[in-house]
Amino acid sequence: MAKSQQTFGKKDLEKNRLKKRQEKQEKMEARKANPQDTSFESMLAYVDEYGNITNTPPDPRKKKVIDASTIEIGVPKREKETVDAIRSGRVKFFNTDKGFGFIAEQNTGAEFFVHVNSFLENIKENDAVSFEVERGPKGMNAVRVKKL
Repeated sequence: MAKSQQTFGKKDLEKNRLKKRQEKQEKMEARKANPQDTSFESMLAYVDEYGNITNTPPDPRKKKVIDASTIEIGVPKREKETVDAIRSGRVKFFNTDKGFGFIAEQNTGAEFFVHVNSFLENIKENDAVSFEVERGPKGMNAVRVKKL
C-alpha cells in the first residue's frame, strides 16, 4: 500500500483556493442581481470650498473670480542679502595641515568657514582678523581675510 501524495499543507492550500473561488462567484452573482447606476453623472465627484468631496455640484453664485496673474508658481526669488562689507573677528580654529578653519565674528559670535586660499596674509589660531563674507556651496564663507 502506497502512502498518499497529498500532504496537510497541500490540502490547506487547495481548500483556500476553492474558498476564494466561491467568494468571487458569490460577489459576481450579487453584482448581477443588483445592477448599479454606471452613468457618467453618477461617477462625478465635486470638491467644495473647504476641500471636502461631495456628490453635489458647487453653487455658481458662490463662485469667486481670481486674477491668474496674482498666482505665484514656484518658490519666490529671495531678496539680495545685505552684508556688511568688512567684518572683524578672531580665528577660532585653523588646521594648517588641511588648510581650513573657522572665524568667529566679533559682534554676533557667528562662525564662518575659511579656506587657506582666502588668506591675504599668513594667519594662525587666535589672531584678530578682518574679512568679508560670501555665500559658498554649504553656507557663508569668510574671504579676503587680513590680520589686524
